[in-house]
Amino acid sequence: MNRSVAIGAGVVAVILAIGVYLSAFTVSMTQQAIVLQFGDPRAVVTEPGLHWKLPVIQNVIYIDKRILNLDHGAQPEEIIAKDRKRLVVDAFARYRIVDSLRFYQAVGAPRNADSRLRPNFVSSLRNVLGDHTLEEVVRDDRAGLMKKIQQAFNAAAQQFGVEVVDVRIRRADLPDQNSQAIYQRMQTEREREAAEIRAQGNEEAQRIRSRADREVTVIIAEAERDAQIARGEGDAKRNEIYAAAYSQDPDFFAFYRSMEAYRQSLKGDNTTMIVEPQGEFFRYFGAESGRR
Repeated sequence: MNRSVAIGAGVVAVILAIGVYLSAFTVSMTQQAIVLQFGDPRAVVTEPGLHWKLPVIQNVIYIDKRILNLDHGAQPEEIIAKDRKRLVVDAFARYRIVDSLRFYQAVGAPRNADSRLRPNFVSSLRNVLGDHTLEEVVRDDRAGLMKKIQQAFNAAAQQFGVEVVDVRIRRADLPDQNSQAIYQRMQTEREREAAEIRAQGNEEAQRIRSRADREVTVIIAEAERDAQIARGEGDAKRNEIYAAAYSQDPDFFAFYRSMEAYRQSLKGDNTTMIVEPQGEFFRYFGAESGRR
């Protein structure tokens, strides 16, 4: 009898342990839980710790509280800007689930979140970037555009119980074929600009050289003019001195002029002169020289 009671108690204990195991579940700090009964939500648990459910007929799914990335295997999107330029945009979003019940009702299992949210994200990208030009997207107001995309995507994502906390554009470029064509056009324009600059530089250099040559010619002409004037003034001064000296002592002046004439005429070793011996030229050589 005692043995039967012990066995029965053991069976009851095992059943109770299994019941407790199937009824208890824990929620961590980074999770929230939805208790389902035959697929219908019965309770939403947001507090961390140990919680209970009905065994077998109820089950629990967990929803992440953390900020999540909408980026799994996403491919860059091709978007047409306001100025009809085609853009390849690589962007991602961060979101958190703020209403787990609505999220479950709209999306189902958490693994379906990306496939349900991404069309709305792409639509927000196209709507916002399509209202702006290529220059605005690439350079002028990227931060403002990301904020507008976040607001548009957040408005669309509220139906899923999701709050969008950030949107980032990693890259916004032209398609490869367009980029190559633009690169070639830019290269051609730069080469044309370089040729124009070189031509302008050559023209300016020629103008500078011409001006320099003209200034050199003017300077040389002025220098020669000043030299001629100085030489003329020097000759005049010399003649004035000679005249003054001649007027003071005519004989000495005649003697000096004759000595200068001798010195200039008798230079070198092979000087030959044919003059009359009694001429005026030899009058300072004396009587003997006159006879020769």
